[in-house]
Amino acid sequence: MAKAMAEHPHAALVRKGFEAFSRGDMDTLRELIAGDATHHVPGEHPLSGDFKGVNSMIEMYERLGAETNGTMRAELIGVAVDGRGHAVGMSRFTAERNGKRLDDTGALIFRIVGDKVTDIDECVEDIDKNNEFWS
Repeated sequence: MAKAMAEHPHAALVRKGFEAFSRGDMDTLRELIAGDATHHVPGEHPLSGDFKGVNSMIEMYERLGAETNGTMRAELIGVAVDGRGHAVGMSRFTAERNGKRLDDTGALIFRIVGDKVTDIDECVEDIDKNNEFWS
């Protein structure tokens, strides 16, 4: 019988972050994200741009929840790591807002230093659909 391999610490960190995000657990997210981290959101809409600092990032996450009346879900599909401080969390993102529905696949590319996320680059499958949904 094959022995299960332990999950890489960076994959475990990303998984823990997705679980906290899904629960709306901003305290846990604060523990996982460096104080001076940045989240880069693609697109041309009111919630796109660079969110610098953990407080700015948490405020943006809370706004996503508020804008979608709590319907937003980020279902983690899988995590890939390079063992050198990068991890990619692939996910299916769904939400409803102002009578519109978004169902898109995307990825968050994490830069991890020590045991903290220092940078998140967000990629989406359909940028036009995301712009229309959030505008």
